[in-house]
Amino acid sequence: MTTIAPPCRDWAKKWLEKKITGFAGNEPLVPSGTSYTPLNPADGSPLAAHFESTPTQVDQTVLAAQKAFHDKAWRGLTRYERIEKIRQIASAIREHRAELATLETLSNGKTYAESYIDDLPESADVFDYYAGWVDKLYGETSPVAEGFLNFTKREPVGVCALVVPWNFPLLLACWKIAPALAMGNTVVVKPAPQTSFTMVRLAEIIRDRKILPAGVFNVVLGGATTGDALTRHSAVNKISFTGGTSTGRHVLKASAESNLKPVTLELGGKSPNIIFQDAGDLEAVADRSFTAMFSHKGEKCSEPTRLIIHESIHDQFMEKLAKKAAAIKCGDPFSADTNQGPQCFEDHMKKILSYIEIGKKEGGRIVAGGTRDTSGTNSKGYFVRPTIITDVTSKMTIFQEEIFGPVLAVSKFKTEAEAVQLANDSKYGLAAGLYSKDIDRALRVAGQLDAGQVFINRYGCYDFAAPFGGFKESGWGKEMAIHSLDSYTRVKSVWVKIES
Repeated sequence: MTTIAPPCRDWAKKWLEKKITGFAGNEPLVPSGTSYTPLNPADGSPLAAHFESTPTQVDQTVLAAQKAFHDKAWRGLTRYERIEKIRQIASAIREHRAELATLETLSNGKTYAESYIDDLPESADVFDYYAGWVDKLYGETSPVAEGFLNFTKREPVGVCALVVPWNFPLLLACWKIAPALAMGNTVVVKPAPQTSFTMVRLAEIIRDRKILPAGVFNVVLGGATTGDALTRHSAVNKISFTGGTSTGRHVLKASAESNLKPVTLELGGKSPNIIFQDAGDLEAVADRSFTAMFSHKGEKCSEPTRLIIHESIHDQFMEKLAKKAAAIKCGDPFSADTNQGPQCFEDHMKKILSYIEIGKKEGGRIVAGGTRDTSGTNSKGYFVRPTIITDVTSKMTIFQEEIFGPVLAVSKFKTEAEAVQLANDSKYGLAAGLYSKDIDRALRVAGQLDAGQVFINRYGCYDFAAPFGGFKESGWGKEMAIHSLDSYTRVKSVWVKIES
């Protein structure tokens, strides 16, 4: 069992007294005239003043990254120097684990245990993983005509704009930063305006420890205006975006209307989880299905938000899930006995509650939850009880649209074909899961599911060595493994005439 260090709340309180700005060239940007103050999702209190990066500051930051790239301040280092520095980032994250976990919980609302145990270790480990790829990505020789030699080279693409969401602010940023740096690129990161703390703190740590040359790692702050200025910038050579599908379309438009920079998109999901009648130990299946769905207060793109269950085991399975939902304690995310923290911000909470009402009006039956949690000291926070709605058909809104919160839509099926049809009846295709002890059925169904990753008999398996990414409107390209390196490199074909 992991020992959890105490949160650094006193340190964080003092740190939040400063003016939060972006970073360019290892130095904080001058506070602009436009500021915004995210609220603590647990009680609605103001956290700290952030200063939005103006279009001029975005330009300054991108040009700092471009200068560092063209001057070879980073890619000009030896491979072993780059490996060592990338590993230094991993070590620094580990040493500041409690600080970063505290800032993550303050801004996002997930429990401190989730930040400390789930997010922070992987945020560090991914740098060690990609440090190992610095000297292992090879070019090829091609079987061309006699008298010629053709070979390919993998080169960094240049300045990478990395736009990350608010649900895993540090972890998903590190998923992008690590492979981009490993391949010799420079980066400009734009965190979500609600959850900028950990990215600004990481920039400070990298500067204070003198890990990276100036301009290699940069941060801009703000919302849509900042994001548009960054993604349209002509000196940006690559965009990697994680977030909602509608925003992803704006990112594509920005690329198309500027310099046609390549784009990687990790977008929305509405992932199915099929429970066949031969699933096995239903208690264990229910436990894992519940955790995969409701951990991190349901704010996960790949969570199994559609439960598709055989009619013969529906009622007993609902009893198990409802019992687990009723036992969840919503409250102070820093409290050791809290199971679920608040949703990240108020408008998002209201959106989730509105979907619950829509589900009820369209004929869904509430099995658990269905309300805001205002018990105890929660009245000012953005808490939503874990909610399970059954009798959901494929025509209903909550079956088709991403809610991104603790709301599970449950549908019944009779036949295998019906289960597959229900699972694939979605514009999304990020992930899918199924439980069956019949391996022939499991593999047969897995081959028919229209999703970028399929989990058999354990929903939610993730490893840096396995690609992560979806089909259809869930995105373009892959995160993780060797597959992500394609998006942070470009292939150059070199021809040599061999004299006879």
